[in-house]
Amino acid sequence: MKKVMQVFITVFLAAFALVGVTSYLNSSNGYSGADTLTVYNWGDYIDPDLIDKFQRETGIKVVYETFDSNEAMLTKIARGGTAFDIVIPSDYAINKMKAEGMLIRLDHSKIPNLKHIDPRFLDLSFDEGNKYSIPYFWGTMGIIYNPELTQGKEFSSWEALWDTDLRSEILLVDSAREVIGVGLNSLGYSLNDTDTDHLQEAYRKLCELTPNVKAIVGDEIKMLLANEEAAVGVVWSGDAAIIMDENDKLDYVIPSEGSMVWLDNIVIPRTARNIEGAHLFINFILDPENSAQNTEYVGYATPNAAALEYLPEEITGDERFYPGPDVTDNLEVLANLGKRMLGYYNELFLEFKMHRKRA
Repeated sequence: MKKVMQVFITVFLAAFALVGVTSYLNSSNGYSGADTLTVYNWGDYIDPDLIDKFQRETGIKVVYETFDSNEAMLTKIARGGTAFDIVIPSDYAINKMKAEGMLIRLDHSKIPNLKHIDPRFLDLSFDEGNKYSIPYFWGTMGIIYNPELTQGKEFSSWEALWDTDLRSEILLVDSAREVIGVGLNSLGYSLNDTDTDHLQEAYRKLCELTPNVKAIVGDEIKMLLANEEAAVGVVWSGDAAIIMDENDKLDYVIPSEGSMVWLDNIVIPRTARNIEGAHLFINFILDPENSAQNTEYVGYATPNAAALEYLPEEITGDERFYPGPDVTDNLEVLANLGKRMLGYYNELFLEFKMHRKRA
C-alpha cells in the first residue's frame, strides 16, 4: 500500500509541476488568452502610458516584446513558439506575410476609428483595401544637411549629392533598397525598378558618388550628424527629426525627383490567440487623442488625420515632416520584389560598398 501511495504521490507531484511549467512558459513566452495581449513592436515605438491606459480600460494585460528589423520579426514569427496578437511590420514585409499566409483578415466593423486615417495612406499596393493592415506611423527618405557646413548649397535634388565640394561629407544609411533607390531616383527611375540595365546604371552612378561618401552607417548616423561629424546625410524623416532636435542648425528636404514613403502598420498574425483583444487594441490606438499622445512620444508622423487637431501647430505645420499631397503623390512605397530581385539589389549594394573601400 505504501508503494502504491508513493507512486500516486510521485505522479501527482509530476503532473502538478508540469502544469506549473506550462503555465510559466505560456506566461513568459507571450501565449495569449482572453485576458492577455502579446504585442511585438519596434523598440521605443509606443508610449508606455498608453499601454497602462489600455490595461486599465479593458482589464487585458499587455505583454510587450521588441524587434530591431523586419527580417528578425519575420524569422521569429515563421519559427513559431510565441503567439503574438499584434505585430507592427513595415509595408514591404506585409506583402511577404500575406503571401506566406501569416496574417488574418481584419474585421473592420470592430475598428470604427479606422475612419480617422488619412485616405492617402489607405488602399496602397502592399495591402489593397487594408484587409490585413492598418497604418501606424509614416515618413519619408530624404537629405539632411548643415547649411553652415555646406556654404548655403541647395539640396532640393538628389543630384546635389554629387557636388564635388562635398568630398567626404556624406553619410549614407546602411540599407540596400534605400541607397540603390537614391541612384535610381537620381536617374528618374522607380524605386521598385526591376530592369537590370537601369539597376546597373544606378550602380555606376553611385560609384561616381564614392569620393563624397564619408561612411555607410547604421543607427550611429543620428549622433554623427548631430555632432557635425559630416555635413550631409541620407536618412529617414523620423531620424532627421531626432537629429534636428539635437542640433537645430540642420535642415531636411525631400528631393524633387521623388523618394520613398514608408508606412509601419498594425497587423494580427495567424497565430494570435486573442483576436478580439487585438481588434480592441487597434481601435484604441486609432482613437485621435491616443494617437496624438503616441505621436508626441514617438516623434514620427501620424497617418491619423483626426489626431492632428490634438497636436501642436509646430509639429503638424512642418511640411518637411507632414508634406501635402503635392509631395506625397510623387513618393513610392517599397514593393516586395521577390527573393531573386531583392538578392540582386543586395549584391549591387555590396559591390558599391566594396568599390568605395577600394577607391
